[in-house]
Amino acid sequence: MTAAAAPGATTDPRGAPRRRPVRWSGPLVYALALAVVAVTAVPVVYVILGGFRSNGQLAAHPVGWPSPWITDNYVRVLTSSAFWSQVLASTVTALVATGGVVALGVGAAFVLARYQFRGREGLYTFFTLGLLFPLSVAILPLYLLLRNLGLLGSLAGVAIPQIAFALPVTIIILRPFLQAIPQELEDAASIDGCGRLGFFWRILLPLSGPGLVTVGVLAFVTSWNAYLLPLLVLNDPATFTLPLGVQAFSTQYSQDTAAILAFTSLAMLPALLFFTLAERRIVGGLTGAVKG
Repeated sequence: MTAAAAPGATTDPRGAPRRRPVRWSGPLVYALALAVVAVTAVPVVYVILGGFRSNGQLAAHPVGWPSPWITDNYVRVLTSSAFWSQVLASTVTALVATGGVVALGVGAAFVLARYQFRGREGLYTFFTLGLLFPLSVAILPLYLLLRNLGLLGSLAGVAIPQIAFALPVTIIILRPFLQAIPQELEDAASIDGCGRLGFFWRILLPLSGPGLVTVGVLAFVTSWNAYLLPLLVLNDPATFTLPLGVQAFSTQYSQDTAAILAFTSLAMLPALLFFTLAERRIVGGLTGAVKG
C-alpha cells in the first residue's frame, strides 16, 4: 500500500510524490502595486492633511497627525477672490481645450479610420510623430507665433496650443474605436438612406463613447495641470490659472507652509476627483484602443 500524496503535490512517472513549484509572481505583483500606490498616494495625503495643521505643528512634527485639526487655512483660501478667479480661468481653459481636442480629434480619426485614400497611413504616421515633440521643444517658436497672432495674455493663447499638442494621442486612441465598428453597419445605414455624416453622428459617435470619454478626461486633466504654457502666455495675475496661482501664492506667503499646503490641495482636488470618477471609463477606453 502506498501513502497518499500530500495536497498540492503531483506524482512523477515512477510514482514518487513531487511538490508543485511555488509561484511568487502573484504576491510580487501585489507588493509592487502596493509600493506604487504608497509612493503615489502618500504625498497627496500629506499635502491634504498638512493644510489642517498649523505652522508650529509642521515645524515640531513634519509627518505628524493634525492635533488639533485647524480649518483656518482652507477657509482663508476658499474666501479669497483670487483663488476663485483662478478656478474660473482653469475651468474655462480646460473646457475649451477638451472640447477642441475631442471635436477635432474624432473628426481626424474618422477620416483616417473610415476613408480609403492615398497617403492615409503616412498622414497617420505624421500625427504619431507628434508624440515625439513635447511642448518644451517648441516653446520659442510657439511664443513668437502667439505674439504675432496677438494671443499673448489671453486664455485662448493657452487653450489653442493645448489642443494642438493633444491631438496626436487623441487620434491614436480614437482611430481603433472607429475602425472596429463593422463595415456592415455602415452598409446597412447607407441602404436606409443615411449618408456618411449621418452614420458618423448617429452610429459612430455613440458606439465610440468610451474612447471619447477617455480622450476628454485626459485632455481636461492635462490642461488643468499645465504650468509651462500658462507661465509663457499669461502675464496678468487676473488671468492666472491655478498652477500659476499656486506658484504666486507660495511666493507671497513663503513662510506660511500650512496655507501653501491648503492652497495646493484645493488646486489639485478637482482634477483628482474628476480623474478618479472617470477611472473605469479611461481604462475601458484604453483597452478598447489596444484591442482595436
